[in-house]
Amino acid sequence: MIKSISIFLIFAAILLLMASPGPSSGRSDETQILAVVQKMESAFKTVVNYSCEVEVVYYQNGIEDQYYQFKFYFKRDKKIRVDFSQPYPGLSIFYNEGDKEATVKPFRFLPAVKFRFSIDSPMIKTLAGQKIDQTDMGYFIDFLSRNLKMVKQKEEEEFHEDEEQIKFLFLAMDYIKEKSLEKYRIFVSKKNWLPIRIERYNLEGQLIEVSILQNYTINTHLEDKYFLP
Repeated sequence: MIKSISIFLIFAAILLLMASPGPSSGRSDETQILAVVQKMESAFKTVVNYSCEVEVVYYQNGIEDQYYQFKFYFKRDKKIRVDFSQPYPGLSIFYNEGDKEATVKPFRFLPAVKFRFSIDSPMIKTLAGQKIDQTDMGYFIDFLSRNLKMVKQKEEEEFHEDEEQIKFLFLAMDYIKEKSLEKYRIFVSKKNWLPIRIERYNLEGQLIEVSILQNYTINTHLEDKYFLP
């Protein structure tokens, strides 16, 4: 009787081990993130132009500090236009790839008034320090791809997926100068494989910046003249 019970317990233990996922089962979060970034890269190759509405909140010591709202337009080869709603209603910035300067039109109702600034000028950098040629989704996807090769992702970092979106926490060198390690929580739409929300944190988990991107319009008829100031 005791012998039969022992055999049963051993058999049950074997079944339990077979049913339980071991440490090597499934894909790591790093592999899942790589698969998402590859889908983003593939999808963006088909994008001739896009526009989206953007809200950006900057934080100081973890507390909301400044708020920006604008519409962003992009066309290959890196033609960029930004139309601000807040805090500079009526201001537009124009940039074409390879140029060392961007054009700023402060008033849409006075189209003849325009100024040229170096893309390195603090006058047209974002509050976080991004230059105008670092603001399109192609640049951001390249940023993700580069950092997946450079920065080892922690096994415990989060990765969640549902029918509409994927959310993951991503370790990367800072977006501006790539000198210090930061955390990024990124929400990607499965409809177009573009980011819809980007949260930036320091390593201690303190919020630095949140970008919300919505109402994407992709591959519409955006003529080159629309990007001329």
